[in-house]
Amino acid sequence: MKFNIALLAGDGIGPEVIEQAVKVSDAVAEKFGHEISWKPALTGAAAIDAVGDPYPDDTHDICASSDAVLFGAIGHPRFDNDPSAKVRPEQGLLKMRKALGLFANVRPTFTFPSLLDKSPLKKERIEGTDLVFLRELTGGIYFGEKGRREEGETAYDNCVYTRKEVQRLAKKGFELAMSRSKKLCCVDKANVLETSRLWRETVQAMEKDYPEVEVSYEFVDAVAMRLVQWPNSYDVLITENLFGDILTDEASVISGSMGLMPSASLGAKIGLFEPIHGSYPQAAGKNIANPMATVLSAAMMFENFGLQDEGKAIRDVVNKALNEGVVTEDLSDGGKAYGTKEVGDWLAENI
Repeated sequence: MKFNIALLAGDGIGPEVIEQAVKVSDAVAEKFGHEISWKPALTGAAAIDAVGDPYPDDTHDICASSDAVLFGAIGHPRFDNDPSAKVRPEQGLLKMRKALGLFANVRPTFTFPSLLDKSPLKKERIEGTDLVFLRELTGGIYFGEKGRREEGETAYDNCVYTRKEVQRLAKKGFELAMSRSKKLCCVDKANVLETSRLWRETVQAMEKDYPEVEVSYEFVDAVAMRLVQWPNSYDVLITENLFGDILTDEASVISGSMGLMPSASLGAKIGLFEPIHGSYPQAAGKNIANPMATVLSAAMMFENFGLQDEGKAIRDVVNKALNEGVVTEDLSDGGKAYGTKEVGDWLAENI
């Protein structure tokens, strides 16, 4: 098969980890007889510096005409530390999600047998954890009307959802649950928020279409507590944009390192695949960043193409590297630490 894949390295460690994912993807393509044409494009702070726009039209054209997008990270401290900045790298990510119709963020959380002791949670609490969050990406408070009034002394951010937005996300959640353990949890704050009541009544109305799925409804604060107490009690969870943003970062530490968790953002036509970590500018250019999450995001990309064996080949080689200690300094426990590029080379060679 032939694939055109948009390559958005972004900022900070993005270019370094993307380089390793490309190496591994090319190795998989060669092994299984595929051909990948990579289409580099600018986004984030790098795009602001070049053309003044964090998601330029040229970048959108490349993404929209590709089979998938492999994405690194965006963000830079000079924008984080300037509340008055009118243009920010993160605006490019929001614009891209909206423009490409990427409404469902798929965030798996799973454990690696060789790394159970590296989690901040007790081994007996996390062993066997394998859950997936589906976070709605293009609605809610991030996209609602916002502003200041009373001469800047009062600020507001409106959270708005339509029933159709909830239905399309919930549909993906039910379908994913059917392919797994047939358990679905709808996370909301329906005791307080009107948008959450819309979420809950919409999902309840859909239950009849998926009679085999066991559906539960939990408040977001309760889920935040249970995630660190009994994470393996969850399977598929669906939630709105802000709640999902917070809960998926909380869940990411279960595995022992944010540098291990991949993600996908899916729409009707195209998928974007990226690590869950940020741009980590302090590590940029030092060859110390963990590329595993980006490499595993490439595995999700192949699986989204229906190429399960290719995805498994990547997951297997990552597990082999972890078992054999071929890891960057965040996982080395004071032992030998490999560089970002060296880990990428090892993974590609072992594919």
